[in-house]
Amino acid sequence: MPDKLSPEQRHANMAAIHGKDTKPEMVVRKYLWKHGYRYRLNHPRLPGKPDVVMRKYRTCIFVNGCFWHGHRIHLPSEDSHSNIESSECCKIPKSNTEFWVKKIRRNQERDLKVQHELASMGWHCITVWECELKPNIREKTLESLAYTLNKIFLQDHTIRRYEAPEEQSLKAAEDTTSSEKM
Repeated sequence: MPDKLSPEQRHANMAAIHGKDTKPEMVVRKYLWKHGYRYRLNHPRLPGKPDVVMRKYRTCIFVNGCFWHGHRIHLPSEDSHSNIESSECCKIPKSNTEFWVKKIRRNQERDLKVQHELASMGWHCITVWECELKPNIREKTLESLAYTLNKIFLQDHTIRRYEAPEEQSLKAAEDTTSSEKM
């Protein structure tokens, strides 16, 4: 099916989409704030400028759009020209397919690289997908997010007791001089 819009109109529509303060991101942020979680937005010193940064939990939350990040789509390597199947939440456009496949592949590779960098710095990464915030499953997703944050906090802040290795101890009534002479 050909595109109903001219290339100029399509370009204008796609250029109007911004990456900050999206609806899914606002849903996550409102839930977190309402439930007492405090955060910073798009921290410039962290790789990838995560959507939500929770320093207390050493956690970065990325709220990804299914189309832009290729949710549930496995893209073959660049040299492979096999058909790419759309998923239920991410439809690959029929027009200019090669461009969109390359763009989504670059986004997926960048996402993976950023998560590895953050993990090497000691940060936890959570990705919340746009399709997981649809009204019928939104509450379950957000409760799961809160559960994960609490689990991370408890894991990172439990008291780790140092236990010295056991040495062969002497009893109070033993004579140390007699055992050394033998």
